[in-house]
Amino acid sequence: MGKTIAEKIIQNHCNKKNIKKGDLVKAKVDFAFANDITGPLAIEVFNKIGVKEVFNRDKITFIPDHFTPNKDIKSAEQAKIIKEFSENQMLTNYFEVGQGGIEHALLPEKGFILPGQLIVGADSHTPTSGALGALAIGVGSTDLGVVLAMGEIWLKVPETIKFIYNGKLNKWVGGKDLILYTISKIGVNGANYKVMEFSGDVISQLSIDNRFTICNMAIEAGAKSGVIEADNVALDYLKERARDLFQKINSDSDAEYEQTIEYDVANIEPQVAFPHLPDKGRPISEVGEVRIDQSVIGSCTNGRIEDLRIAAQILKNNKVDSKIRLIILPATQQIYLDAMEEGLLKVFIEAGAVISPPTCGPCLGGHMGVLAKGEKAISTTNRNFVGRMGHPESEVYLSNPAVAAASAITGKISSPEEVV
Repeated sequence: MGKTIAEKIIQNHCNKKNIKKGDLVKAKVDFAFANDITGPLAIEVFNKIGVKEVFNRDKITFIPDHFTPNKDIKSAEQAKIIKEFSENQMLTNYFEVGQGGIEHALLPEKGFILPGQLIVGADSHTPTSGALGALAIGVGSTDLGVVLAMGEIWLKVPETIKFIYNGKLNKWVGGKDLILYTISKIGVNGANYKVMEFSGDVISQLSIDNRFTICNMAIEAGAKSGVIEADNVALDYLKERARDLFQKINSDSDAEYEQTIEYDVANIEPQVAFPHLPDKGRPISEVGEVRIDQSVIGSCTNGRIEDLRIAAQILKNNKVDSKIRLIILPATQQIYLDAMEEGLLKVFIEAGAVISPPTCGPCLGGHMGVLAKGEKAISTTNRNFVGRMGHPESEVYLSNPAVAAASAITGKISSPEEVV
């Protein structure tokens, strides 16, 4: 019996031969990272272990992105901890505010993520990097602290569910809609501790930005990771970025999957996930009248240049409703610069949006867009739990950038067709 991408990558990173699902193995890590929230605790664990140096100063980075630019004294202290640790350990790569951006967008952009690698990050949306054919796993700070010291992690070899998407995408439907639709069908526990492997003709035709979005939200179905085979689209993305040689890994034709699920995308409209779970997805035609107070376009899910281009296409020659706050967050400094050079920022400002520096900010109710009691937001972020973006009695609706932009114009959750 053949093996899946995930099984092959784990096999290549451990000493055990012919691994099988359910095996507990110790695997070597290719790259590890943490942010200003998860990093300080990981550093505390590292210090308790008693080793003096990290396992490899070239294969670790800390990225302040959640509460940065620092919103208060406590967040400043958190950022200071990871900065000083990076300096003391002489880490090759540390990305200060102004040099980096949101970790899950920045690391692929900088060429740190390569096909066939085992990536470990102290953040639940680490699976984003699976869009490049890596096995990227989010872990807790305690596990990350051990990885910093040892360069290894214990894993149980997961089952894989294969998702096949066929047909022709409808207008305004992209990666965000495919993953919201999928989660609405299998539920937030539908892939617990499993790998979601995304494939089919539709996936092969998607841009790399759309693929990042899909893998980013695998965790919202409970998945250990999400992965897409590294084809020519991924290889083109890596051509000027890859920092090292790599081995492209594909699943065997006779690989054994826990199950295989197929979707005809012709049936998929732009999706909106209602509060308070990402699996509460509805087609835009069934949303009804939902007035909003805020629209957020950005985050590690939909803050890439293609997302901003789509938003600008909707907003050009339109105005944001006078009662609505539209907040746009480019995911990295490079994306911010690209958007500026393409004239997208001008479109946003003329429409009435405010542009934030790269930060996770409002996604976790941190800053740059916190909701008050009773307020409602449409957002391109990845979670809409109770109190996720602010007050426990606020509401967050998840969508793609086109819907979020259109909604900012109309003042209610709307299809792009209503304004274009």
